[in-house]
Amino acid sequence: MRRLFKMPPQLLRICLLAVGVVAAYSIARYFLTPPSFRQYGWYRGEALGELAAREPIYGGKKSCEECHSDISLKLSKHEHKTLSCEGCHGPGKAHGDNPDVNMEKLNYGLCLRCHEANPSRPKWHKQIVSKTHYTISKCTECHFSHMPDEVP
Repeated sequence: MRRLFKMPPQLLRICLLAVGVVAAYSIARYFLTPPSFRQYGWYRGEALGELAAREPIYGGKKSCEECHSDISLKLSKHEHKTLSCEGCHGPGKAHGDNPDVNMEKLNYGLCLRCHEANPSRPKWHKQIVSKTHYTISKCTECHFSHMPDEVP
C-alpha cells in the first residue's frame, strides 16, 4: 500500500488523535450545550427565568424599618449604619411576612465574621484577635450589637 503523505507514523498517529479529540469535543458540545446558550451573550437564556422564579428570602432593610424603626434610628448614628439587618440576622422575608417567625439571634461567630483579625481587611476596620480579646463569653457582654461603641 502506497502512502499519500510521506510522514513518519508517529506524527500521523498524533494528527489522527488530534482530529479525533477535536471531533469528539465538537460532537459533545453540539449535544450538551443548551439551546438558549448565547441568547444573551455568554449565558444560558433560560437561567434568567429560573432565577426570577425563585422565591425571595431577603426582605430588605425597608421591611425591617417598618416595625423596628427605633432600632433603625439608633443604628443610623453608629458604625453599623451601612449594614443591612439581614447581614447579621440572616434572611428575613419570612419574618417580615409573619412576625411570629423568629429571626436568627446574634452570636459570637457573627461578630467575628467581620471583626476577626485578617491582614486582607483595611486597617481602619476594627479587628480583634479572638484568642486574646476577652475569651470568656460573648461580644454582647461588653458591646451593643447595634451600637458597638456604647457600653451596656
